[in-house]
Amino acid sequence: MTNSAKGESSRGNAKIRCRNYRRKILDISQKVSALHIAPAFSCTEIVDAIYNEVMRIGSQPETDDIFLMSKGHGCMIQYVILEERGVLSSQDLELYCKPAGRLGAHPDYGIPGIAASTGSLGHGLGIAVGQAYAEYLKGTSLRLFCVLSDGELQEGSTWEAMLMAGNLKLNNLVAVVDNNDFTGLERMSTGHPAFYPLIEKGQAFGWDVEEVNGHDSLELVTALKKLSDKPRLIIARTVKGKGVGFMESEPIWHYRSPSGTEYEQAIRELESDLS
Repeated sequence: MTNSAKGESSRGNAKIRCRNYRRKILDISQKVSALHIAPAFSCTEIVDAIYNEVMRIGSQPETDDIFLMSKGHGCMIQYVILEERGVLSSQDLELYCKPAGRLGAHPDYGIPGIAASTGSLGHGLGIAVGQAYAEYLKGTSLRLFCVLSDGELQEGSTWEAMLMAGNLKLNNLVAVVDNNDFTGLERMSTGHPAFYPLIEKGQAFGWDVEEVNGHDSLELVTALKKLSDKPRLIIARTVKGKGVGFMESEPIWHYRSPSGTEYEQAIRELESDLS
């Protein structure tokens, strides 16, 4: 098989996985009054590429790579992947955001597979920098992958962490920005035009920066596997609510469960995307 054919096969497998993840999230949405569907859908391919194509997992704790979801409100995609990998159980998903369950709307440290409690935006990258520096001091070869929202790049603490990572030349740290151009209710490019350009900002803070299509698995995997003598910043262009047309770039889906009719329409769209 040629490299091109292998690449297309890999892209096809990723597309099927991501369709199934989105469907499982939609299924969970019918059991609770609300959950962050659109933020999870925008980073589905990102988290899939990290877990299923790039991270070293399942060998020994001291050599396993680390994943940190700084964008805590996107945790549904992490939960369903951890369930698929056997780290979480199907009952954990069944009891999502219920009194008897242990999975909440944001990830909590202590739950299997969760590296840090996140959700208060602007904290995750600082934690990731500390963990990456600790691994550097211990002399391990593992890498730390951190997924951020573009909205939390408004937080000064994020830029302090970026400056520290650049100063320390943490080449074991890879940060991916889910750049869907939305905060909860408005577009970043409209409400915060000084936010851009991101590439030059990242480079000025001492990072190796690359921009990719955040829904193209091959582009993501290629970027995630690259090595550098600096921390890596991947700016992934994404669509909030990706995969379901009526949810895409619509603020109302930041935190809402679909009705029965909307659920059925969303499932039909996911199914037709693979036909």
